[in-house]
Amino acid sequence: MKLVVISSAPFIYKKGIVYAYSPYVNELLIWQKHTDSIVFCCPTWRNDNGLLITEVPFKIKKQFVLLDFNLKTLASSCAAFFNSFYNLFVLYKVMQQADHIHLRCPGNIGLLASMVQLLFPATPKTAKYAGNWDPKSQQPWTYRLQKWLISNPFLTRNIQVLVYGEWEGSSKNIKPFFTATYTEADKTPVLPRNWSTTIQFVFAGTLVKGKNPLYAIQLVEALHQKGHDVQLTLYGEGVLRTILEEYVAAQQLQDVVRLAGNQTKETVQKAYQESHFVLLPSDSEGWPKVIAEGMFWGCIPLSTAVSCVPYMLDYGQRGVLLDKKLFHDSQQLIALLQSPTRLALVQESATSWSRRYTMDVFETEIKKILQP
Repeated sequence: MKLVVISSAPFIYKKGIVYAYSPYVNELLIWQKHTDSIVFCCPTWRNDNGLLITEVPFKIKKQFVLLDFNLKTLASSCAAFFNSFYNLFVLYKVMQQADHIHLRCPGNIGLLASMVQLLFPATPKTAKYAGNWDPKSQQPWTYRLQKWLISNPFLTRNIQVLVYGEWEGSSKNIKPFFTATYTEADKTPVLPRNWSTTIQFVFAGTLVKGKNPLYAIQLVEALHQKGHDVQLTLYGEGVLRTILEEYVAAQQLQDVVRLAGNQTKETVQKAYQESHFVLLPSDSEGWPKVIAEGMFWGCIPLSTAVSCVPYMLDYGQRGVLLDKKLFHDSQQLIALLQSPTRLALVQESATSWSRRYTMDVFETEIKKILQP
């Protein structure tokens, strides 16, 4: 079987070696195991542009290069108009060769591919929608359009759309799905937490406005001001780092908040294993791997109710849903900290749920899709 993967995720070539976004490569390793050959249709970058990349460790039969584009300025929009015609032609030629078409959405390439795939109703297809599938969420019109195209059973035939979470009113094309980081072999015992010592919070993510790292600091600061022995470590880099450092200094929080920068996955995993809470007050997510990873190692998740997070946290039974109102969120946390019984129940529930979603289970589900 020839699998054609169509994605906005670029390939980066260095000295003849192909690199791509690391989590993407980890997932593709599983897809390629269950195909005879794999063909890619995606843009090429000369540099990694700060992207976390790793080598693609399997043989790629062929890459069909698409032209990257965006609609941010008038000039780029004009270029996008012409690039789109070229990309549409390439997409059509590639889909003609496919035994199975795999789309990666959302994105500009995903939008074009979701249009072209309409011409191939007999070809088996999957679409991995890695963004927020919540029909009530505010999203760009291009995202809404591709969601409508791939989920419409009249227009799009022979497809399974893999989305994060379960949503009312979904069409028969929609398949609730997940992503994973750890394997069954990683299920070592969870380290017991001592709730009478310093309460450790961990934030892992890019230090940008949409992830709200400042709110994470302010939430822990609010607990500190109320006399709680707390500490927050933030892993990651981003444009807000200097602003966050200045805030920590101005509020004299050097003993409470630590910005650790980018660290190895082993270091971050150790932080999950030893922390009490994983904190992500993000504005938008697909499947927040940080939350799932923290839960896997026994952290109680604290996250905003975006995308499938309420589903992941069982609407507050497996963690705390934040509304980004500092007083209310801090009161929720204080109430939880004052109830040892509930702390134990929430932690156990969170860990048990997350450990259901391993790479082994993920591979089994992918195999079912490709070899029904």
